[in-house]
Amino acid sequence: MYAARVIGTVVCTTKDEKLSGRKMQVVQPVNLLNLEDEGKPAVAIDTVGAGESEIVLVVGGSSARQTHLTNNTPVDAVIMAIVDYIDIEGNKIYDKHKWKAGV
Repeated sequence: MYAARVIGTVVCTTKDEKLSGRKMQVVQPVNLLNLEDEGKPAVAIDTVGAGESEIVLVVGGSSARQTHLTNNTPVDAVIMAIVDYIDIEGNKIYDKHKWKAGV
């Protein structure tokens, strides 16, 4: 599982029927200590209704096929949570309700 920021959307009109109606988001992995970009972006199926620039938790591999919406589907990454806040050793790293991009 890793933290990421939603940076875009992928639209595919032709796809496997098991993916019909599934929202595909582009996620950029981020460092939990400072929320700076870390690693390469990926496409993940959104199971929780995440929006642009939100910090989310993504799970990959076989675990990605264990949510209600992705059971037995050809996916490798799933957004399975929207982060409300991150607190590390008493320091609030992120608060969804106060965060402004670039701050």
